Amino acid sequence: MGLNKKSVDDINVAGKRVLVRCDFNVPLKNGEITDETRIVAALPTIQKLLKDGGKVILCSHLGKVKNGPNEGESLAPVAKRLSEKLGKEVNFVSDYNVTGEAAAAAVEAMKEGDVVLLQNTRFRGKEETKNGEEFSRELAELADVYVCDAFGSSHRAHASVAGVTEFIRAKGGECAVGYLMQKEIDFLGNAVENPERPFVAILGGAKVADKLNVINNLLEKCDTLIIGGGMAFTFLKAQGYEIGKSLVDEEKLDYCKEMMDKAQKLGKKLLLPVDTTIAASFPNPIDAEIEVSVVDADKIPADMEGLDIGDKTAALYAEAVKSAKTVVWNGPMGVFENPVLAKGTIAVAKALAETDAITIIGGGDSAAAVNQLGFADKMSHISTGGGASLEFLEGKELPGVVAADNK
Repeated sequence: MGLNKKSVDDINVAGKRVLVRCDFNVPLKNGEITDETRIVAALPTIQKLLKDGGKVILCSHLGKVKNGPNEGESLAPVAKRLSEKLGKEVNFVSDYNVTGEAAAAAVEAMKEGDVVLLQNTRFRGKEETKNGEEFSRELAELADVYVCDAFGSSHRAHASVAGVTEFIRAKGGECAVGYLMQKEIDFLGNAVENPERPFVAILGGAKVADKLNVINNLLEKCDTLIIGGGMAFTFLKAQGYEIGKSLVDEEKLDYCKEMMDKAQKLGKKLLLPVDTTIAASFPNPIDAEIEVSVVDADKIPADMEGLDIGDKTAALYAEAVKSAKTVVWNGPMGVFENPVLAKGTIAVAKALAETDAITIIGGGDSAAAVNQLGFADKMSHISTGGGASLEFLEGKELPGVVAADNK
């Protein structure tokens, strides 16, 4: 994957209209933003473009918009919060058509240093379908230059992520990445393509099926692959162990055997749990008090299920991280939302916090866990994209990255 992309530092935007695709997919409750992390993350790119004299037009999706445009998924609350953060008015175009007459008029009236925010891009319907081409063209008509800073959406070939670039280029405009995208490319891209070694990858989460290609790709790239979380039990069963009522993906047993053989052939370490924290059933609600015990990984009783790694496994995994120079972690070690079952995830997070290695958290639940457990500031990089970071780790080309101009 070509990772040497033009960034906002490589383009001249003075007096130009710059369309910036951000990730403002923030959580809302009763019309109020409950977590502004994504808005704060977009500020450096926006401020740089304003400082350089650009006319900045922002766009983003919000929510899944299953039942058509609605005020509950409007970007109005984002415009309000952005205005506060930037210390200047952000002109919000509330038109559900996104690129209609109201947007054209707002852009026409812009002066250098002005900011316009368009309505939720998903209000235009499916961005990746045929109508996406028309939408791509209309977005490009509003701007001279395009900047993608929405890594969380970069694995989608949508109009506002990739489609628009072709029309910007057709009229001689440049397509670059913002600071947030650049950071993701630098950390995640280089971790996979050109890591400092030893390179340790840690994969957790519930299902093997979600991480098939990631396991396969990382085995070729890393020196040690650590498996935890619910998906570890499919590997344990593939070794012939009794796993009781633990989560298992019966259809992936052969795949797990293949991966264990592959690791051996490539001379890679594949670490699996040696002990596990078990309970009679999954906690309900998820944070309910629960009675647990710890047993060796090959001694799970038939009427019990594994819900976290055990202490010996936590120590084994922490030891593997100590000598690493690069660590990528995607997926918790157990049901981390429950205090009793968070010990394995905490142990791994603590090991990462204490190492001198480059530590990269691959978005999704692992990012939530690291933030929730208070280790965020100890990590080199926490990815802003769940699905996008997984696809990056699979070695896939991401449309939003590919669509940017090379340097």
